Amino acid sequence: MRKGARAAVAGGVFAVLIGVTGCGGGDSSASGPDDSNTGAAGEAPAGRKARSGPPDAAEVKATAEDFLSAWAAGDTAGAAALTDDPKAAKAALTSYRKDAHVAEVELRAGRGTGATVAFSVDARIAYREQRAPLAYSSSLTVVRDEASGKALVDWAPAVVHPKLRAGDTLRTGPADAPPIKAVDRDGKELRAADHPALKSVLAGLRERYGKKAGGTAGVETRIVRGKGADGKRLPDETLKVLSKGRAGTLRTTIDAGLQSAAERAVAKRSKAAVVAIKPSTGEILAVANSPAEGFNLAFQGSLAPGSTMKVISSALLIDKGLAAYGKPHPCPKFSSYGGWKFQNDDKFEIAGGTFAQSFARSCNTAFISQAPKLSDDDLTKEARDVFGIGLNWQIGVATFDGAVPVQRDAPMAASLIGQGGVRMNPLNMASVAATVRGGVFRQPYLVSPSVDDRTLAKAPRALKPSTAKQLRDLMRLTATSGTAAQAMSGVGGDMGAKTGSAEVDGQKKPNGWFTAYRGDLAAAAVVPASGHGGDTAGPIVASVLKAG
Repeated sequence: MRKGARAAVAGGVFAVLIGVTGCGGGDSSASGPDDSNTGAAGEAPAGRKARSGPPDAAEVKATAEDFLSAWAAGDTAGAAALTDDPKAAKAALTSYRKDAHVAEVELRAGRGTGATVAFSVDARIAYREQRAPLAYSSSLTVVRDEASGKALVDWAPAVVHPKLRAGDTLRTGPADAPPIKAVDRDGKELRAADHPALKSVLAGLRERYGKKAGGTAGVETRIVRGKGADGKRLPDETLKVLSKGRAGTLRTTIDAGLQSAAERAVAKRSKAAVVAIKPSTGEILAVANSPAEGFNLAFQGSLAPGSTMKVISSALLIDKGLAAYGKPHPCPKFSSYGGWKFQNDDKFEIAGGTFAQSFARSCNTAFISQAPKLSDDDLTKEARDVFGIGLNWQIGVATFDGAVPVQRDAPMAASLIGQGGVRMNPLNMASVAATVRGGVFRQPYLVSPSVDDRTLAKAPRALKPSTAKQLRDLMRLTATSGTAAQAMSGVGGDMGAKTGSAEVDGQKKPNGWFTAYRGDLAAAAVVPASGHGGDTAGPIVASVLKAG
């Protein structure tokens, strides 16, 4: 342990109180603790059988203490050697001092829970003449290395800071983008403290528009994010402001009142997302996720939309003359295509019914039965060319713009009912409802394109007037007497809706979906692993429509 390091045990709680001031830019030459049960992963000594099974309480305590002692002392090599990934651990712990400019750190470990030990971090940041404290809590888990039998820290970036993920870096210095003062459509300031669900959105807006808004950057300790699953770099997250910059003002399309209503609506569920759009313009009025922090399911989710996809499929069938609002249409209990046998919920059938009845009751076989009359790319073209799905949307922050891939045989048929390879999120499905209401696709946006002269996506063609009218009639029937009637009760006005439930392999309950409009307001929501969309996502959308 480096000179000046101090370790103590008080009341059964291990505390490491060690400064790394003056440790310079290189690693300490001090070796890690001399403990036969800790050290870099490797083979067990010859003639000695490696220990097996989970680490016991004594091993967990000793490994955690030794690791935290070495880390706090600036012995990055020694600390890294006590993990199951020394290379990654050494790089992260070195970056902690060099890139985050942590001059001193105090670590206090609590009692372990099984193999996991929580600990508090009290760091002191020193960047040029500026000083600032940074306090937070993290945890580590001790595992058994199978080859050597040693107890080691199960390395992950989150050991350094709980918000770090693979590819992220903790860094202190001038911010890449100046701060922004985001305001809603009426000029009211939008703050993450008032609207927690907007935290990631506001970070994304700052990343893209900080310089254009005219502010000046300050010095911050922040998490520089790596790339997301879509290959796009995620917005940075500020942890500590050492010196404030000057914020520039950025007007958004958000309606603060409706935003609050959307946040209240999703907060009733452990996991949910909703988006509200103005059909006549494409302006995004509200976006909310539960939980409020973390992945932006509303904008970047990629889930099968279930029967809400039948809005687009109906447009296709009507355009091709394969269905019409009041005309007879088959809805048998079962329908087979491409080697798969499809059925309706509870195996219901509508004998001698119309297409309107099938849509309102969400009859799967009414759509599967038409698959033999369609080309493999028909649904893809309808989704893209009329509803704008899969076009390069430029709303102002990162989004997933929906996907309806060309498929064949059974997967093509499944796509008609929102399964197969079809993937959407609430932003996409709110846009679908908005397109039906307005008769034409208007790309959703959060910041006016005039701010950065970006070009909004345009669909090659609008809905045919007769198709648009029939879709509105179908959605109104569903909202008044179909599967969406209970949720839409009390909404009133010029309204329409469609429910959806998407089955997911290995998931007991389907993802619940709901998309609807009322006047010049459209909204869509998803509640993963919740059950039928009318019962789960429906009340969320209905409450947003009523608030609007």
